[in-house]
Amino acid sequence: MPPIRVLLADDHELFRTGVAGLLAREVDIVVVGQAGNGREALALGQQLQPDVALLDIQMPECTGLEAAQRLLAQQPGLKIIMLTISDKDRDLFTAVKAGAQGYLLKGSITPEELVTAVRQVAAGEAIIAPTLVPYLLAEFAALSQKQPEPEPEPDVGRPQQVLSERELEVLQLVSEGLKNREIAERLFISENTVRTHLRNILDKLHVQNRVQAAALLRQKMAG
Repeated sequence: MPPIRVLLADDHELFRTGVAGLLAREVDIVVVGQAGNGREALALGQQLQPDVALLDIQMPECTGLEAAQRLLAQQPGLKIIMLTISDKDRDLFTAVKAGAQGYLLKGSITPEELVTAVRQVAAGEAIIAPTLVPYLLAEFAALSQKQPEPEPEPDVGRPQQVLSERELEVLQLVSEGLKNREIAERLFISENTVRTHLRNILDKLHVQNRVQAAALLRQKMAG
């Protein structure tokens, strides 16, 4: 398998250099470029076509959120991990809607967790810092209530009509913040089976990612 091509964008050179050195030690990951601001990240992203982009939210000239939206518009297959120093950063919800798949806190993630996050996001999984899960779900549910979809929302409270019993079990565990491996262990199934259930859940509920699916479940259960 070819190595995972990573683009780093952070205006703090010391942090950026440290992450680059950390990832460089992995045989299946290669850092193809580094940017000191969002504008540089856009240029390098278009030029280098990375598999994963690690973007700091707060950067000069062009924020990480703006860069994420524009990069995904140009490269829909790109996987983006947003980095922040605050667990109350409302901009993270904008990142969810933009399609970013990772949301990590700089101050709490370990080097091993960051490397694992890059691999998992590259494989199509969503990675969210545990302390951010309730906040993101609440934000999405609140927005859904303020801006209802023109079509009726799926009733996830009736699994026989929308989700199977197993799919509902998987979605409930997702809403609790469990990762694919943990869900597989809890339900005594393989991770591949968990991924298949998640794809079916997203298709049936007409949502983009597991965060939105879990928020919809929370909203229905609360109602």
